[in-house]
Amino acid sequence: MDLNTEYDVVVIGSGLAGLTGANQLAKWGRRVLLLEQQPNLGGLAAWFRRRGGHVFDVSLHGFPFGMKKSCRKYWNQKITDSIIQLSRIRLDNPQFNITSSFELGDLTRLLIEHFRVPPEMVDRFFRRLKEMEFYSESSQTTRELLEESFPGRSDVHRLLMEPITYANGSTPEDPAITFGIVFSNFLNRGVYTFQGGTDNLVREMRLELENNGVHIRNRARAEKILVKQGKIAGITVGGQEIRCRAVLSNANLLHTILNLVGKEYFSPSYLDLAGSVRMSGSSCQVYLGIREGEEVPDFADLLFTSTLPHYDPAALSAKEVTSQSFSFYSPKIRPGHNRYTIVASSNARWDDWAHLSDEEYQADKQRLIGKTIANLERYLPGITDKIDHREAATPRTFARYTGHLLGASFGTKFEGLKVSQDISREIGGLFHTGSVGIIMSGWLGTVNYGVIVAHSLEVFLGSPSRGDQGGIHEI
Repeated sequence: MDLNTEYDVVVIGSGLAGLTGANQLAKWGRRVLLLEQQPNLGGLAAWFRRRGGHVFDVSLHGFPFGMKKSCRKYWNQKITDSIIQLSRIRLDNPQFNITSSFELGDLTRLLIEHFRVPPEMVDRFFRRLKEMEFYSESSQTTRELLEESFPGRSDVHRLLMEPITYANGSTPEDPAITFGIVFSNFLNRGVYTFQGGTDNLVREMRLELENNGVHIRNRARAEKILVKQGKIAGITVGGQEIRCRAVLSNANLLHTILNLVGKEYFSPSYLDLAGSVRMSGSSCQVYLGIREGEEVPDFADLLFTSTLPHYDPAALSAKEVTSQSFSFYSPKIRPGHNRYTIVASSNARWDDWAHLSDEEYQADKQRLIGKTIANLERYLPGITDKIDHREAATPRTFARYTGHLLGASFGTKFEGLKVSQDISREIGGLFHTGSVGIIMSGWLGTVNYGVIVAHSLEVFLGSPSRGDQGGIHEI
């Protein structure tokens, strides 16, 4: 493997947090090596190609307007200009069938006019969300927040909570602050996506990384983080030892602690804290490719559909799928591609898929595909005849692709944030970034957390080896 023998920083994993952290450190003058075990960069900001000209995006389904601000600050204007709004988010279930832009004004209108909630109650709720502070001490759960704000209104609770459960596996028993921050991120300006697809986004990011001097190696799995006298000494990759002063791990939090480093290097109190960290949920996805020359009616950008009588987070993750989100990719999203694809997502539990035999596993995947297409037929009659490619991913797929424990596709629960933040106090020069706790805002959260941790790492390193350190923008 053609690598230098020494770097200032080695970044393990190229999710959006790892990519952004690596880019910031390089711009501040650091010698950075970025290792990614997969053929492509991006982590779960991923895509894949199939015969027949199909390109499938794994997780490019929607993020807040704040991504424009963050990409402008931490990447470049070309990436920023490719972020466009998804204006029609449709929610259909036994309690309501609505279409919204998920902007503050439109949600306010819906709550008042469609759900008949008193205007003062709506205004009070949104003001409370905006006033929430991450560092405030509160044991209130999301369930308690919603019931206090809209007592007895299960339909309103569903409107406000169910899309977030689809997006990141949150439940009503999670801290209210996690709901407040994530939901507030989507207020005011609605939901956005990247025009051109994930592959174009990651290609532009790679170009900037290389222009800033980052050494990038794909198909390079970090084997061990080396620690000597309580400090980072280097890493091993491909049997080669690389010396470095710091490591920024964008790998799964517990995998970083238990496997890449090893329990023997951490204090008992820290290991106890890490032992309490729960993985967030996993996912199933069904990828449907539309035959060349066929079109899909333009009726929604995102569709959240459920047959459950009421919002039920446990049932949302059940293997017998009752609830799914559908993302529609058209030539509007991928200009010049002139093809349509549909990606269906549902929350899932690791234990439902982990222990099946090969025969059971393949049969259950086919049942999932069939159920998904039948569900889609309710909205797009005749769509089955237009599909010429279909396949499914499960928690086992996510575990194999990412190495995340239990196939977690949403990082960890809230308690994982403190463990992530405190890792540098245990081992000098070891930092972690990724999808943890408060960073439940998906792409925006991970980008911004990558910047925050990169700044902490830069402070640890001291005076930059070349160039100016610059400053960190407010997040």
